[in-house]
Amino acid sequence: MLVSWNWLKDYVALDMTPAELAERLMMAGLNHESTEQVGDDHCIDLEVTSNRPDCLGHIGVARETAVLFNRDLKVPSAALKPGKTPASELAKVSVSCPDLCPRYTARVIRGVKIAPSPKWLVDRLQAIGVASINNVVDVTNYVLMECGQPLHAFDLARLNGREIRVRRAEPNEQFAAIDHKTYSLDGQMCVIADATRAVALGGVMGGVDSEVSDATKDLLIESAMFSPLSIRTTSRKLTLRSPSSYRFERGVDPEGVDWASRRCCELILELASGELADGVIEAGPKPTERETVSLRFAQVARILGIDISEAEVRRILLALGGKLVSGGKESITVQPPSWRRDLTREIDLIEEVARIHGYDKIPEDAQVPMAASHRTDHERVLAKVRQVMTAAGFDEALTASVVPEKWSAAFSPWSDASPLVASTPMLKGADRLRRSLIPSLLDARRLNESVSNPVVELFETAKIYLPQPKGLPVEQWTLAATSGGDFLQIKGVVESLVASLRNGASIETIDFSHELLEAGTAAELKLNGKRLGFLGAVSQSGLKAFGLRGATTVLELNIGLLAGIAELIPQSAALSQFPAIERDLNLIVDEAIRWADLAGTVRSAAGDMLEKVDYLSTYRDAQKDGPNTKRLHFSLTLRSKERTMTSEEADQIRDSVVAAATKAHSARLLSAI
Repeated sequence: MLVSWNWLKDYVALDMTPAELAERLMMAGLNHESTEQVGDDHCIDLEVTSNRPDCLGHIGVARETAVLFNRDLKVPSAALKPGKTPASELAKVSVSCPDLCPRYTARVIRGVKIAPSPKWLVDRLQAIGVASINNVVDVTNYVLMECGQPLHAFDLARLNGREIRVRRAEPNEQFAAIDHKTYSLDGQMCVIADATRAVALGGVMGGVDSEVSDATKDLLIESAMFSPLSIRTTSRKLTLRSPSSYRFERGVDPEGVDWASRRCCELILELASGELADGVIEAGPKPTERETVSLRFAQVARILGIDISEAEVRRILLALGGKLVSGGKESITVQPPSWRRDLTREIDLIEEVARIHGYDKIPEDAQVPMAASHRTDHERVLAKVRQVMTAAGFDEALTASVVPEKWSAAFSPWSDASPLVASTPMLKGADRLRRSLIPSLLDARRLNESVSNPVVELFETAKIYLPQPKGLPVEQWTLAATSGGDFLQIKGVVESLVASLRNGASIETIDFSHELLEAGTAAELKLNGKRLGFLGAVSQSGLKAFGLRGATTVLELNIGLLAGIAELIPQSAALSQFPAIERDLNLIVDEAIRWADLAGTVRSAAGDMLEKVDYLSTYRDAQKDGPNTKRLHFSLTLRSKERTMTSEEADQIRDSVVAAATKAHSARLLSAI
């Protein structure tokens, strides 16, 4: 927001320097960007946050100044003398899309004289970088920058039927704007039309067909409210931004709509003469009164840690525009002003008191009662997941929730439903809500490879969005990872993760095929019979599709399922004081036998004394062992918690394992140690 120092003087006495004002405004929440000398004026650039659209006009900044420095605020009354001819006899207004335009007002002025603006008006606008056009257009810009309410002046004679119809645009309707470009519209956009065509893009920009020119005699002055979401969507879709759209996106003051209309007409009558028609043409309900908010004085000291007098609290709230409803020794109840939609709770009023009183007046050692926060179970599970992944050598990544259509189609094992499509892409071409994190991580891996990072081990925890036949999508918290390690290495990471959440829990692997993953090195992971996720090496075609140079393994898990089995109470068990005994086995099995299946049989047969089973290697020798066979070499670690095991006991367990493997998988013992 660019503020003219001389202009600001119209509303509040400025007996401080521009630097002092900028400093105080900055401490109250309007960040100071810069101050520049413009002729005999100063242009102050303030950053206005999205919750403070009331400061997108000079009066709003003047109000802040008046409260901060305890000065009087002078706002023009914008009083109009009644006209002779009713405005409703000169023009008509209708709104067929109240969801896009909840309120529309119009006033009519006849017999204006279009001419250059006076020097004071030209200087005011030039000080904040607005070029002068003519007296009528300059007045609409002046009032916009004065109060933050956008307006538009139509040449009434160029409105077919002398009628305004606020409606949705027709699909592919063409609109010629005053920037001399033609835009193709859709049914979600709001247009201001006459009886035959669109003459303005509601809340964004006027049309070339009805703009004020030197030949204009009669005016229709528009002042309206538009849906912020509609304006934001339209502006971004068309890449068309204006001072009006900037303000409508953030919301305007409902009570300010009529004031701005009256103020605009007042100045036009002063600078361009003319005759004002009587009354205003309105469509849509008038603004409703705000709900009251109460502030307990004791809460100010409790939350801020300092005492602020009751009189000062009252002064601040009333000077900011609040209307006193009731007040006593313990509390005050006010009706927030119409231009402050962000004031709805007691804590909002306390924040206002704090920033106006001065954050710098709150000592660093102010005693504020605090209570220890408590992490939710979900947060504790995420913390455990991050701990295990980082301990395994992974770095956490953060990628966008929307992806290009090509990425969305590349991998979606959780759902076959079409992805949700965002109406406005966050990034160019990225408009699909992702159904998997893996494509995003593969692209992150490509970027790292392109700058020759030697180790690229990445993981991410985020939501994916799985569409449903009815209602909202399932927002599944998901863990995904990409690694240069092989299938078994990443499977070991998964096993470590599951074990860290529930001691003794184990995962089951079953065959899984997908064109992104290499056949034979891909698996669906299950936990307690439910789908936990997917693991596999990326195929050559997948590597080529994502521009990857080296071998890559990917992983994706449902964190919600992990949270369901998580034991979040720390567990401990005494270490056994007795020695362990190891036995190595080398079994010949069919090629189709998976290590996971054999390991499950081994664990069941070994019993309670099995501490762990470790896969060692796979070897194939068709001449000695026969075709379609392989040797699986693994070791057993055996230990008793109660006594020292004997070699005979270890041999018995080993023999039981061999017998069970022979029965379940037709395994043959090659050697045992």
